[in-house]
Amino acid sequence: MAKSVRRAKHDMIAYVRFRKQTSASASAVQTPEYIAWYEPEHDVLAWAAEHFAQRMGRSTWMITTPRGAAFWDGQQLHLEQRRALPGDHRRDTADEAEALWLAYYRSTFNPARLNEAALEQHMPVRFWKGLPEGHLIPAIISEAKNGARRVAQASGVGALSGKTIPIEADMAQPVRDQPSSLDACRRCDLWRNATQAVGSSGPSRARIMLIGEQPGDQEDLSGQPFVGPAGQLLTIAITRAGLSRDQIYLTNAVKHFKWEPRGKRRLHKTPGQREIEACSYWLERELRTVRPAVIVALGATALTALLRGKVSLRDHLDAPFKVEGGWGIATYHPSFALRQQNDADRDKVLADISKALIRAREFAESATPTGTKEQ
Repeated sequence: MAKSVRRAKHDMIAYVRFRKQTSASASAVQTPEYIAWYEPEHDVLAWAAEHFAQRMGRSTWMITTPRGAAFWDGQQLHLEQRRALPGDHRRDTADEAEALWLAYYRSTFNPARLNEAALEQHMPVRFWKGLPEGHLIPAIISEAKNGARRVAQASGVGALSGKTIPIEADMAQPVRDQPSSLDACRRCDLWRNATQAVGSSGPSRARIMLIGEQPGDQEDLSGQPFVGPAGQLLTIAITRAGLSRDQIYLTNAVKHFKWEPRGKRRLHKTPGQREIEACSYWLERELRTVRPAVIVALGATALTALLRGKVSLRDHLDAPFKVEGGWGIATYHPSFALRQQNDADRDKVLADISKALIRAREFAESATPTGTKEQ
């Protein structure tokens, strides 16, 4: 219920549209310069009106709703709780700025990019009647469905000269120089929505390497691996295994944060095989440089990247395997513990991760260092 009320306030701030009054009488001191009519799902007028009072400066305005009205006289906010009378929200005012806005809205609409589901998700239909552009939207959608979408695409294609040549998609890719740094990497598209590439941490000649899936939200912002909630759990598992983070080389199979929006949050989205393969360039460089005796794969994505093929994590749990130049150990990613529903299950997953790290430490201590290793 509280979330619904907060959402109603957010919607009111987003969808209130003021119209400028041009025929206000000079003697009518209390006549506002701007007026708006809005029908909130909950009675949030007093709460949301504070936002407009802070944003509109000395310009006077009034917002009327079915339950009351808010008036800003340039210095003080006045609230009136009353039932709106029929016709209260009708104002015969000509707003030149509104006409300009409608012309701009129509001219920037691209029928070839129409996505009705996304449009209605970001601008629900119930708000259209209160928006100046609301009456344009149904006609624009109808035009797009009845040929405008095809025309928009055809005009761009028709401008191209030459003939069509069938070719495999992989062969059509241009030859690119190998990136000189992670920040310059464009081997996949994840860099477009990430804050930055997230590299590794730990000694360059560590005996143990931990490979995670990808950076999370906090890692993307800080530029350091395993600093978020999953990283805190991993630190606990490392300590229980008799190790410290300073002894371990920490990295991820994918170096950019892949996410999808959920309200104001960025939620993790599992990397695809193409993105894992694109980032294998960096992982192989790390393996050649560090040459660890033991590699611990945290989760299925890390295991897939290490073995260069789609594999089952369950098949490799509690079963160390040989990799080029050393041993490989598979265990759960710490984020899997975070997703458990109760403390007992969470502790069990954390114990399994600690057990895998203990085995990694034993293997690293018993392995005999050599000058070179197979790759």
